[in-house]
Amino acid sequence: MAALFAPAALVALAAVVVIDVVLSGDNAIILGLATMGLPSEQRMRVIAFGVALATGLRIVLALIALPLLEIVGLTLAGGILLLWVAWKIWREIGAASAPRAASAGEGAAKPEAGAPKSARTAIVQIALADLAMSLDNVLAVAGAAHDHPWVIAVGLTLSIALMAFAARLVAAFLQRHPWFAHLGLAIVTLVALHMIWEGSSEVLRTLALA
Repeated sequence: MAALFAPAALVALAAVVVIDVVLSGDNAIILGLATMGLPSEQRMRVIAFGVALATGLRIVLALIALPLLEIVGLTLAGGILLLWVAWKIWREIGAASAPRAASAGEGAAKPEAGAPKSARTAIVQIALADLAMSLDNVLAVAGAAHDHPWVIAVGLTLSIALMAFAARLVAAFLQRHPWFAHLGLAIVTLVALHMIWEGSSEVLRTLALA
């Protein structure tokens, strides 16, 4: 019991809480972005699927967290995957905003309505983003936990709770204020670039030592 309250364990727990607050917010943003344009009931179902999928992925990845830390280039691959998802969503946002801009122009002809985004497309985007961001979360938490398994368990529980709470709020906000999607997309892109930078640095250090 004393080990639970050891200074090293408490410092690790504080680091994990900060990591989870930041990364769960990013996860909520990607869920909101991916479900933009879906009808309300369908949007809630897809968000629930996304949270459930992320939960399953984080549990599986947490069980093998320590071996994952030994795989060089895993963070780089996750960052590239997340950047690709961000690019796909950026294209969708641009395609959706183009008809609105055209219709706002003076004397512009009324554009034809584009095909609405499907739940299947949103689910694929969420699945890929969940894989990348769950990987990032688990690797970050495992690295901060410093061999304290209970800290990893607390971090996993906290990240799931925060993501489930924030995802619905972010999705509802994006539906009312579509302009915020660009800011959210910028945040996700920065997360992806940060993962790519860290992963690339890890690969270069490994090659230098080889």
